[in-house]
Amino acid sequence: MSQECIFCKIIAGDIPAKLLYEDDEVLAFNDISPQAPTHILVIPKTHISGPAALTDADQALMGKLVKTGTTLAEQAGLQDGFRLVMNNGERAGQTVFHLHLHVLGGRPMTWPPG
Repeated sequence: MSQECIFCKIIAGDIPAKLLYEDDEVLAFNDISPQAPTHILVIPKTHISGPAALTDADQALMGKLVKTGTTLAEQAGLQDGFRLVMNNGERAGQTVFHLHLHVLGGRPMTWPPG
């Protein structure tokens, strides 16, 4: 855990969040600055700064993040389409340096996304 990381503070219960899912490894909650009608964040409870910091040992955790995000999208009624997004680094739009998966849906998504 990082003492300065807002997501680590949410995991610790120091900052409130409306939790949508929690288990021993993963936590999911609504984004406080939604970019779509449905905007969920799925994060590992282990502090990993971003996708580039993943190791081979994190492969199962990554699969769990994606599966959790997909399940939450389906539960939110997004069967007609949703987007899963991860940013790596400031130039890619990462603002919180704790690995997180954005689940976006409820409106048409355009391409390219940036």
